[in-house]
Amino acid sequence: MIFVDGLVRNVLKWRLPKIHHFMRNPHDVQAQTLDYLLHTARNTEWGKRYDYAHMSSYQQFQEKVPISAYEDTAPYIERMMRGEQNILWGKPIHWFSKSSGTTHARSKFIPVSQDALRNCHFKVGRDVLGLYLDNNPKSKFFWGYGLSIGGTFQPHIENPKAFVGDISAVIVQNLPKWAQNLRTPPLSIAMMDKWEDKIEAMAKHTLKQNVTSILGVPTWMVVLLQRMLAITGKQHIEEVWQNLEVFIHGAVAFNPYRALFKQLAPTLRYMEIYNASEGAFGLQDDMTRDDMLLMLDYEIFYEFVPVAELESENPTVYAIWDVELDKNYAMLISTSGGLWRYKIGDTVKFTSKNPYRIKITGRTKHFINAFGEEVIVENAEAALTYACVQTNSLVSNYTAGPLYMAGKEQGGHEWIIEFEKDPQDMHRFAELLDTKLKEVNSDYDAKRYQDIALKMPLIHKAPTGTFYNWLKIKGKLGGQYKVPRLANTREYLDDILKIFKPNKREMGNS
Repeated sequence: MIFVDGLVRNVLKWRLPKIHHFMRNPHDVQAQTLDYLLHTARNTEWGKRYDYAHMSSYQQFQEKVPISAYEDTAPYIERMMRGEQNILWGKPIHWFSKSSGTTHARSKFIPVSQDALRNCHFKVGRDVLGLYLDNNPKSKFFWGYGLSIGGTFQPHIENPKAFVGDISAVIVQNLPKWAQNLRTPPLSIAMMDKWEDKIEAMAKHTLKQNVTSILGVPTWMVVLLQRMLAITGKQHIEEVWQNLEVFIHGAVAFNPYRALFKQLAPTLRYMEIYNASEGAFGLQDDMTRDDMLLMLDYEIFYEFVPVAELESENPTVYAIWDVELDKNYAMLISTSGGLWRYKIGDTVKFTSKNPYRIKITGRTKHFINAFGEEVIVENAEAALTYACVQTNSLVSNYTAGPLYMAGKEQGGHEWIIEFEKDPQDMHRFAELLDTKLKEVNSDYDAKRYQDIALKMPLIHKAPTGTFYNWLKIKGKLGGQYKVPRLANTREYLDDILKIFKPNKREMGNS
């Protein structure tokens, strides 16, 4: 393993100067990226439709190419899955990532070209490792295995030459051999269809392996780690994997899980990555900070729309050279997978412009604004984290939505929270959550003033396993599926409340 460690470090080291280059020259690198994308797609059906061959500036791109949602792109992607090529991207595409993003029944299918695999998804993996080693030069990361929870894939029903699967499965299936040798469990386990059987097999296979890193979504990694502890009878996972160093995590905000992971693995380090089926966008280059470096040389051109204008007919759109700090933007991407000015559905804010660093603030459809309060996921995460710290409690999952006015009753917010460690006083927990929401969101504070428009939050303490069972009923077990944190309707609340009958004594505003 010492030989492998030295060899891999040398391979990864070459990327650091290139990262420093785009940090120093962000505008040039993004302009070059757009030129490359337009040139490569100029003879595609999409490129001919918008005259990419004669497009020579960002202004022309902005004026001629419309902002697109998945629904706009889906007809092209469906043709690609059936075998047509040269539609959205100028090179063959045979892999498609199945994504939901939420528990909604309809799936999205995102084209994944070899360019996107090689110069985005694989590159972010190498960069995470290189920057982690740069931050931790004494690390023994490569003296053991990296554990990740994989997804599944299968041939397309109408075209056996096309493959559809979770992005984790697409990546693992295409990894170079040297990378395959550094990961666990083997593909025979990682690609298992049945989620519960997979967790059991992973736990038993990796029990006596030297696992030095884990990679995945916090929500689902918790399930695996808790199963490991149940099998072994150990108090924390570092008694099982004594050389475990780091958890590389993404997909959901980590702060509500931090205390829980501290309990599961007291000395574990953490490194955040911002990735999705559509691409990889950022990573935590400095482990002393809580924001992420926007990765500008992954064959992705970024644009940003102020959230308030997202649904307007002609929204203002900015390239990175025009963004402002601490403003909430919806992100658009154009990629070497053939997505063009595509609304990915995430909202971000910039914490730095030298270099460009971001924080994820939520999803464009995950917010509560039933009463003009405009509560976003970032607000909810901050309030939950504060309430947990103050009450020495741990949250494992949650969702929230509006509680509509009825008769003379004011409206409010209704939360369903599953605790790993219960607060002793649910009413105090609700008060603390409410207090923090007022602090971080002035609109919420104004609506809560003297209970004029909003009353105290109603919090249901859900039994252990509630969210897991809900996802299982929906057929949505697995790393690519996430519980929607906030919703502006009662769709998810009412669905989950059917699973259990709340105890009035356990409601936070009783």
